[in-house]
Amino acid sequence: MVNTLGIVEIQGASPTLTSGLELQSLADRKWGGQTLLEWLVRRVTESTLLDQVIVVSPREAHGRQVALRTPGNVPVFYSKHLDGLARVAAALKKYPAKSIVRVCVGNPFVDPALIDRLVSTAKAHPACEYISYVCADGRPAVQSQLGLFAELCRADAILRADRDATDLADRRDVTRYIFSHPELFQLRLLPIPPLLDRDDVRLAINSEEDWDHAQTIFDALGPESLDWQRIAGLLDHQPEMRQRMALLNRAEAD
Repeated sequence: MVNTLGIVEIQGASPTLTSGLELQSLADRKWGGQTLLEWLVRRVTESTLLDQVIVVSPREAHGRQVALRTPGNVPVFYSKHLDGLARVAAALKKYPAKSIVRVCVGNPFVDPALIDRLVSTAKAHPACEYISYVCADGRPAVQSQLGLFAELCRADAILRADRDATDLADRRDVTRYIFSHPELFQLRLLPIPPLLDRDDVRLAINSEEDWDHAQTIFDALGPESLDWQRIAGLLDHQPEMRQRMALLNRAEAD
């Protein structure tokens, strides 16, 4: 059993995606000379405090090709389960860990330094069952479209949620049952850096326009300069892009 397992999750069809953009096909798109999935897996493995990283994928048509797009030293776990919570719980039974750090494939800018802060916080507060970043309005950052943040959850909390959660929304979103029930689970929420906690930042990829914005940022900064501080600095000089990001965020919230 490892202490902290990184999970890069390829979800099934997501209700938030638009314009026919599916997470399975998104993972296959070219990103800096490699697939987005390969890029994201390598980025997550840059975290110095994760013990192992795996990819969790639904067993869908052509799903076996996921392994061809994943670095050879990173296992791929294929699950027959229809919901994300059951898939991650099943992955934990094959790859036992005390805690997981979860990243979704639509978040290519997730920052390894922010992942390491989650893990170090968990070590300092071992009783906590869920640790993530939180917006000023109280939302966990993973429920926003900021796209820079992972979340850490103790494995026993995932297994309890898989046993007890019955609502479809709680089953689809792996950690929703946990962070929405603070009376059942011990949470610790870290404040988002103020430069990012704003409604005109949107780095998660849920639409073709999001993809175009992400490509623009990647091309401007290059693969070696994608820490959150440089991304925030670039966006400060891109008022038109920030305006579009704000409009997309508001449209999604309505």
